[in-house]
Amino acid sequence: MLLYMSTGSPQAKSTPLHSVSVAGAVIREDGRLLAIRRADNGTWELPGGVLELTEPPEAGVRREVLEETGIQVEVEELTGVYKNTTRGIVALVFRCKPSGGTERTSEESTAVAWLTPDEVAAQMSEVYAIRLLDALDDAGPHVRSHDGRQLLKASA
Repeated sequence: MLLYMSTGSPQAKSTPLHSVSVAGAVIREDGRLLAIRRADNGTWELPGGVLELTEPPEAGVRREVLEETGIQVEVEELTGVYKNTTRGIVALVFRCKPSGGTERTSEESTAVAWLTPDEVAAQMSEVYAIRLLDALDDAGPHVRSHDGRQLLKASA
């Protein structure tokens, strides 16, 4: 395939482009989960964003959570890989624990809250709630795909 792509063969298919994002499933000792209300669309999600080209994933998680919430975190482990098939975004979600800072909003968030798992399920769309809820178990890392609105069934 690479030979065909490099020679410009008419049969060559284009390489799909994907964006890689990272997010922190930040869990307090009391089991509450950190969430933000996004400034651009008003939805509740976990803090995260696009991974910089030269940035290690764990550093990206720490940066994104701090930028959006004011909370410093210690990254513990990868809990899931989630693909938005419509937008071509692959999200890496890491379980984190808070290690400092104070909750605050940012240009990207209009609210920061510590939610119970039930509140997460009620206030977030399924495709984002599952990322936080998956981080609560030790069965991961989970691998899931969605189309931006709903989870897609895994094909065999």
